[in-house]
Amino acid sequence: MLRDILKEQTHAAHQKAEGIIIRKIKAISSEADYIDVLKGFYVYFSKVEDRMSEFITEEILPDIKERRDSSYILADIEELGGSIAELPSVVVPEIHSVVDALSAMYVLEGSIMGGPYIVKMLEKRGITKGFTFFNGYGSKSGVMFKKFTSILNAYGKELEDYTQAIDVANETFKNFGEVFTSPVLN
Repeated sequence: MLRDILKEQTHAAHQKAEGIIIRKIKAISSEADYIDVLKGFYVYFSKVEDRMSEFITEEILPDIKERRDSSYILADIEELGGSIAELPSVVVPEIHSVVDALSAMYVLEGSIMGGPYIVKMLEKRGITKGFTFFNGYGSKSGVMFKKFTSILNAYGKELEDYTQAIDVANETFKNFGEVFTSPVLN
């Protein structure tokens, strides 16, 4: 199954990106710091979503309109009194097919699972609002991720070579981590 292959073959890139992002979150000491982190999430997610939109339609992912996206991050930024001015530049993966798009989306959707931990970390730093995005789908997060991975697996079932899917997912992780090393966010 493609999900299992991606999980195994992107482990190192996932760990590296996660480490960069967690260090950035642990350095938050104010709502302004949190807004900066959210800006990194917003710019990256919105650009990847733009790239995926040609391939991920309701026919491919019937519940696409119910899924968490960058609009949730923007709402959190605005709730905290911030704006999306001065966003860092980002590099996103090239996406040329449905499987490429689903492989990039695997990274974005997978970030839902870490959301509750991020909220707890933020609360320990005195942040009390702006959690719409990190709350994911609430108690339905596991179910939503499972629905997504079943679609990922269905489209990946026909692949004879998983190299491109692995490359897109690894690049998605790598580029995501690099957002948080941008001078604009440091």
